[in-house]
Amino acid sequence: MKHHIPNFLTLCNVLCGSIAAVFAALNKLEYAAIFVLAGIFFDFFDGLAARWLNVKSEFGIQLDSLADMVTSGLVPGIVMFQLLNMSQTGGWNMTLDPDMINGNGEGMFSSWLPFLGFLIPMASAYRLAKFNIDEDQLDSFVGLPTPANALLILSFPLILLYQGNDALNQIILNPWVLIISTLLSAYLLNSPIKLFALKFSNWGFKENAFRYIFILVSAVLLLTLSFLAIPIIIAFYILSSLVSQWGASNSQS
Repeated sequence: MKHHIPNFLTLCNVLCGSIAAVFAALNKLEYAAIFVLAGIFFDFFDGLAARWLNVKSEFGIQLDSLADMVTSGLVPGIVMFQLLNMSQTGGWNMTLDPDMINGNGEGMFSSWLPFLGFLIPMASAYRLAKFNIDEDQLDSFVGLPTPANALLILSFPLILLYQGNDALNQIILNPWVLIISTLLSAYLLNSPIKLFALKFSNWGFKENAFRYIFILVSAVLLLTLSFLAIPIIIAFYILSSLVSQWGASNSQS
């Protein structure tokens, strides 16, 4: 019976991701963000439950990646589609009006640029497939994990909605900023950069110094900068991983 618990949590991730995808398609991006966060919560605790209950399985690993593909792969792609569309239309269309789609190619689909956002689900699928067959990513990651990437993309509409001003909104909704963000996201997901995982084999500070520092700095940034902190935290995550890797290589040499 206990081996079903982690799988049930993973299926809750799928449910949250499916609901988030609907909200993202309707351009209700704040609600999409809420359900992505809930999905990531279940994604964290399904692995934790599997380790605690000692019921890790190949089936659970595959199911987990399929769930991540929905919540942390597809949804960020739809969100980026919406953001790129906003950059073209110059506004926040809260509903999808069928009259905007017409035979003359006018309206929201007059430009193919928004579809560039679906590079994110493509890159996420490629990353998750690689992760499933890579036995070296047990205590660390190679490339940015899909949940971290999803948080990065979802932070853009949250900043627009709750912390935006004219200057910041113009930056975020600049087409070139969004194009570069999409390409960078796709690269980081499959980059050779080795990033530490927030998995504690023990609670010792010496062995987990970078993890504790990262959690502390992230908490301070979130409390002071709110959603603006998320891109900074992702950058700090990558930078601290590079520093940790450099320190480890120096100590071995």
